[in-house]
Amino acid sequence: MQETDPKRAGKFRVTQTLSVKLNLMLLGAMVVIFALLGYLNVRLHRQHLEQNTLLVAERMSDVIKRGTTEYMLRNDREGLYHSIKTMASEPGIEKIRIFDQEGRITYTTAEPEQNHVVDKSAEACYACHAQSQPLARLNRPDRFRIYRNDGHRVLGVITPIENQPSCSSAECHAHPAEQQILGVLDINLSLAKADVQLAEGSWRMIAYTACALLLIALLSWFFVWQVVGRPVQALKRGTEHISEGDLGYQIEVSARDEIGELGHSFNNMSARLKDEHSENVAWTQTLEQRVEQKTRELKRAHEHALHTEKMASIGKMAAVLAHEINNPLSGILTYAKLLRKWIDHEDGGASRHHDICDSLDLIAAESRRCGDLVKNLLTFSRTTPMNLQPTNLNLIVDRALRLVQHQLDLAGVQVDPQLDPDLPAVLCDGAQIEQVLLALMVNSLDAMPQGGNLWITTKLDAEANTVRVVVKDDGTGIPPDILPRLFEPFLTTKETGKGVGLGLAISRSILERHNGNIEVQSELGRGTTFTITLPWEAEIENQVPPKEITAGVSGR
Repeated sequence: MQETDPKRAGKFRVTQTLSVKLNLMLLGAMVVIFALLGYLNVRLHRQHLEQNTLLVAERMSDVIKRGTTEYMLRNDREGLYHSIKTMASEPGIEKIRIFDQEGRITYTTAEPEQNHVVDKSAEACYACHAQSQPLARLNRPDRFRIYRNDGHRVLGVITPIENQPSCSSAECHAHPAEQQILGVLDINLSLAKADVQLAEGSWRMIAYTACALLLIALLSWFFVWQVVGRPVQALKRGTEHISEGDLGYQIEVSARDEIGELGHSFNNMSARLKDEHSENVAWTQTLEQRVEQKTRELKRAHEHALHTEKMASIGKMAAVLAHEINNPLSGILTYAKLLRKWIDHEDGGASRHHDICDSLDLIAAESRRCGDLVKNLLTFSRTTPMNLQPTNLNLIVDRALRLVQHQLDLAGVQVDPQLDPDLPAVLCDGAQIEQVLLALMVNSLDAMPQGGNLWITTKLDAEANTVRVVVKDDGTGIPPDILPRLFEPFLTTKETGKGVGLGLAISRSILERHNGNIEVQSELGRGTTFTITLPWEAEIENQVPPKEITAGVSGR
């Protein structure tokens, strides 16, 4: 992840504030408006200055024309030229020329141009000669032309010299009355000074506009900050305080506009949040106290129920033990009394030697039965430590079948082992799993007193990562009312004296300690199926060396 530059992040946050955005938009709008106004003012100022210059040039041309008219009427060329030369020496006048009808310069203050014929297509002339009408009919704007000479602008003003009655009737040089124009008076005025004044005025106007723009921008920033920026910053700080858990935080509100109303709404919301939070905290504390109280009550009730269940179990166990142990003890006591009676006989029991031996064997068998009962009870109530090792379940099944092989043969039970030759190793206690399998096989054997079939299957379920061992018989089955309680201790379907109902309970306890499971399906008259499920880990699959399964029961 790229690290963010704090300076750049701070700059980004500043440019994203509302007051800065408003100021930037106002500044942009003012720049556009003031730039347009400045351009229009400069243009208007230029137009006014040019109009004033044209007016001055026109008046000067009229003055020169009127001042030379008298010399023209008297045909005083020397006086005329002297007068024109005197006027041309005034500041700002470039030159003064007089043209005849053919465009010849009859007089000019620039002596090299004397008697030259002007080029009517030149920059100084084409503005007038481009008009396809006599000079007498030219409008006022058509009499002016502006061109450049030696890097500065020059204003040329042409004034037609009309054939007045006093001139056409003069004795010195009479002209026909039908000739309207006798010549042209051309005055060239330098606009350099006017251009300098125009540039200075334009720069002053730009400077004034920039100062006004800066002043208005500062005032706008100040007002926007006061009206918008500060209240929004206060609201932002308030929301940060609330987000940090400082409920009830109040901001100072002085405005009476929409932002002020928003500030009052924020303060009301903050106060309500604090009240609601305090109420929720109080309710939470009350609820926690009630939960703790109910938890203690439930714990006491649970302990009482456990104690009651424990006492009931102890009572049930005591009743079963009393019943199971009482029968062999009664037999032992009866045969012990009988032996004493036989021994106290005249011959000392010599005549009943065979009966005495049988009675002693019976006493020994009943004593072993009491011992087995106590041993099973201890096995159920005591947790035996497990010796977990990678184990091949096929070998466990084969060994369990060998242990009950003789009983299977006597009962006429046919065994069909369907063991997966590729079954992987399972981490388990082989002795305890063998105990479970023996209990299931013995139960199946007891369920088939007239003979039957016993199927034992091993299989790997790779998708579920489990190994299953299925023990199935076609015996008498289990009644439906007993099936849900089949794995409860002291529950048995065998005849009195043949079991106490601890085998399946012990088997389920062993499988649960292996994180496994045992399930049962049964139908009266059709048989029972027990399914053992043990977890399988692929890491230990190759830790057990392969062993061949002895086929001693494979044909059974």
